[in-house]
Amino acid sequence: MSSHPPIRSYVLRQGYFSSAQRHAYESLLPRYGIPFSENPIDLNLAFGRITPKILEIGSGMGETTAEIAGQHPEKDFVAIEVHAPGIGNLLGQIEKHGLTNLRIIPHDAKPVLQHMFTDESLDGIHIFFPDPWPKTRHHKRRLIQSDFVSLLCSRLKPGGYLHIATDWEDYATHILHVLHNEPRLINTTADYASRPPYRPLTKFEQRGMKLGHTIRDLIFSKTA
Repeated sequence: MSSHPPIRSYVLRQGYFSSAQRHAYESLLPRYGIPFSENPIDLNLAFGRITPKILEIGSGMGETTAEIAGQHPEKDFVAIEVHAPGIGNLLGQIEKHGLTNLRIIPHDAKPVLQHMFTDESLDGIHIFFPDPWPKTRHHKRRLIQSDFVSLLCSRLKPGGYLHIATDWEDYATHILHVLHNEPRLINTTADYASRPPYRPLTKFEQRGMKLGHTIRDLIFSKTA
């Protein structure tokens, strides 16, 4: 019996790959990248120290990721991204700002979480502005689904947090429902949270606000 390919929550929209991004991708990925593996990785060994470990899923062009890592040198950050221009741009940011606490895994998030991260290995997970897939027939492609949230929870330490931000109201409602139905998660606020100081205001977010979009942050913690 033939098996169906998995439903992807993203489309590879590579866009323009500048010479600087390409150069950074080719020259810096061996230094700051972690290749995909079906074997678990030791994050403390990867960074050479024992510190809180924060995962970002879908780092985009990387400006927010680099800024957060730069503001929090006491923590280590791992970014998962599939788009080569964004990876190249983030690598350039790492080199420009001398960030030693940030690594990139250039692969799909689901198999990375399934194979490379062990249970209770992460102190926090960031998912900022995941693709909303606004058409009803595409909602099944949305990243935030109950099975994926269950996987995320298994990788969080007790007391760790999951922070998701979106500017699509119906997606925010869906995310809130999914997170509330995960028994290992507790909402840190009544519904939506205020933007915490560690999450910078992005250009993408500013554009959305000008269009009248309301930005919603959802911050849940894992029960002890």
